[in-house]
Amino acid sequence: MGRSHRGRFAVLALALTPALAACGSGGDGAATAPSGRAPAEEAAAKSRERVQAYLDALTARDADAGRSQLCAPMHASFDAAATGPNGDFADHFTVPDATITDVRSGPNGQEVSASVTVAAGSRKATRSLLFTVTRNGADWCISGEVPGDRTAEPPADTSEPPPPARPSPISSQ
Repeated sequence: MGRSHRGRFAVLALALTPALAACGSGGDGAATAPSGRAPAEEAAAKSRERVQAYLDALTARDADAGRSQLCAPMHASFDAAATGPNGDFADHFTVPDATITDVRSGPNGQEVSASVTVAAGSRKATRSLLFTVTRNGADWCISGEVPGDRTAEPPADTSEPPPPARPSPISSQ
């Protein structure tokens, strides 16, 4: 290598050193600390946290705390329905149990399934709910809530035999 090439290489190496140092993990000058989790793992954890906070608010009957877990576009519909006759925070309902059953990635964000037991007087029913949680800037919020599948629902009367199994949709021929 000639003398002029060595000089250019040295200048290039010196110019790249600060840029390469900034890419390393650690160091006192890091602008944002990495969470130490993969993006998918972090999304699942944040989604679980948001839905758990909503379920805790539901159990505590704290509509304001529940509302704070929702994305801003959902606030108006929440305000209109949450404490209504069939709303999540209706006065005549209590929620003795609410549990997250699954967290997975979905087409519109993270999907968090939950089993919620609702009581009205002496009657209880367990229902499943599916929450969609999305990232909103640097934060996460619940962007949707729909009834989940009905597998969380206990049978109405266990003294009767179970209904016959449905035929398979796949032909055996």
